[in-house]
Amino acid sequence: MTTDQLLIVCVLAATMGLFLWGRFRHDVIALAALIASVVAGLVPADAAFAGFGHPAVITVACVLILSRGLQNTGAVDWLARSLLPRNAGRLVSMTALMGLGAALSGFMNNVGAMALLMPIAVQFSERLDLQPGQVLMPLAFGTILGGMTTLIGTPPNLIVSGFRAEAGMGHFAIFDFAPVGAAVALAGLAFVVLIGWRLVPARTSATGDGFETGAYFTELRVPEGNKAVGLTLRQFESKIEDSDAQIVGLIRNAVRLTAPHGGRRIRSDDILVLEADVDALSEALSVFDMTLGDTEREDADRGTASAVEPQAETTPDPEDPDSEDPDSEKDRAPSGEIVLREVAVLPGSTIVGRSARDLRIRTRYGLNLLAVSRAGHPPRSRLRGIKLRSGDLLLLQGASDAVTGFINDTGCVPLSPRDLRIPDKRMAFLAGAIMLGAIGIVTLGVLPAAVAFALGVLASMLLRTVPLREVYTAIDWPVIVLLAALIPVAGAMQSTGAADLLARVLVDGVAQGNPVIALVVILVTTMFLSDVMNNAATAAVLCPIALGIAGSLGVNPDSFLMAVAIGASCAFLTPIGHQNNTLILGPGGFRFGDYWRLGLPLEAVVILVSVPLLLLVWPL
Repeated sequence: MTTDQLLIVCVLAATMGLFLWGRFRHDVIALAALIASVVAGLVPADAAFAGFGHPAVITVACVLILSRGLQNTGAVDWLARSLLPRNAGRLVSMTALMGLGAALSGFMNNVGAMALLMPIAVQFSERLDLQPGQVLMPLAFGTILGGMTTLIGTPPNLIVSGFRAEAGMGHFAIFDFAPVGAAVALAGLAFVVLIGWRLVPARTSATGDGFETGAYFTELRVPEGNKAVGLTLRQFESKIEDSDAQIVGLIRNAVRLTAPHGGRRIRSDDILVLEADVDALSEALSVFDMTLGDTEREDADRGTASAVEPQAETTPDPEDPDSEDPDSEKDRAPSGEIVLREVAVLPGSTIVGRSARDLRIRTRYGLNLLAVSRAGHPPRSRLRGIKLRSGDLLLLQGASDAVTGFINDTGCVPLSPRDLRIPDKRMAFLAGAIMLGAIGIVTLGVLPAAVAFALGVLASMLLRTVPLREVYTAIDWPVIVLLAALIPVAGAMQSTGAADLLARVLVDGVAQGNPVIALVVILVTTMFLSDVMNNAATAAVLCPIALGIAGSLGVNPDSFLMAVAIGASCAFLTPIGHQNNTLILGPGGFRFGDYWRLGLPLEAVVILVSVPLLLLVWPL
């Protein structure tokens, strides 16, 4: 063993030890490993940060941004509402939920898919008379399994593809992972749905209910031609029952009906007074393709003004003090990215006792008052005419600077930011089309994956499916730093010959020269390391060794690279192996040792299914 080989092995051993210790963040450890390699002369100083321009790193960042677009626009919410059953039994419900999670994870960030489906999983657990963890763990494992089906499904696949290209064999195509990955995912899902979920401990959630803001009361105008027209109020409520929203009033021809009869039919231009938790508003709205903030449109008979968008009207209305010429207000907030914010009215606030119309919220600040929450009591007047009280919660829509200006002027206090998504059908369609277009470009081989998805990000920015202020916050920077730092370190393993040395040790000492045993060894080793350290880091460390083993045995390197990809997507034994496992730790009430009960037999299923398929699809 040469000095350089000894140094890189020591660096890797220290890196893996720190990963296992868990005292420091993974990206910090990876950066320390990179700096140590540069100082030791293993990585050239001018190439130290070349990993940030690696196609795999660029692709991961771009997929994270495109995934944010699918989340923000409500595209995934619409898909979940359309595909998931409402009243099915355990088998069908679990199959549909896990299947959707796996399918989404194949084409978007699997952590994002898990976060979006977690609330639905908790609802399912209540309906199926199960503890939340008994649904959350199967969903988490399902999303992890789904990531192994495509090139962009999970970062390890991109890392594996990058090492293949550097070895002179070109990148894997986007669906090259599907023949083995999809079969393994289906086998894993079938095991969990039929048997595995019963192995999950029934624990009580360790998290509280969180900060409850109470129900909001908002107004929805029924557009002409909307599918709600002609339904009875009772039928309308039945279609939004999953959102826990209810109709508490109806306004028709300027006449307000409190507690209207459920048999009354909805007409176009009716205004429905809806009571719903803020997190359920988007669900209720998306069912009927409605939007908030359009009930105050200009109407000569009512003398009210438009609130469809946070912009001033072109025609003043003398009967409404909020509809004056917008140019008369010099402190009008500038236009910008539209946000939704919750603010609380404090006892000393200047708006206590005044209404939105009195305050000229739309004209002065460029804001829409979308909903009001008042300790569960429905308002007695129209939304813009409600006299505000201390303790009221307001849901505002407008430019971020405008919201800040309103808070500063009125003495209100903003609540902790929450992910409030009002569905936008047009934007959801655009976000889905951009993602599918990027995938199509990669599939047809028109552009490399990194360039194609970067083009998708550019389209998202131009079409605003991802607000400009969220483009960089959508990226999981610790993962990017981790990947970019470890790629040069892994390259040093190859350049120093350490990868070939470790490969010979495994081939001669463990596999005894048998390529099938060597394939199983690399698969099991990758699975084990993925359970105790980051899966992308595992792929970066094992890929050079896998290539070295294939070279020593004179067999197809693709078989071993695919084994690394499969193994890196099988972190089922611990809560630290994958972010999705960590996400459910608190909500599921789990302990560290709970994961192996389902994870261990699931990993056995993966090995039994994947090894024969690897030998069949990627023969040695």
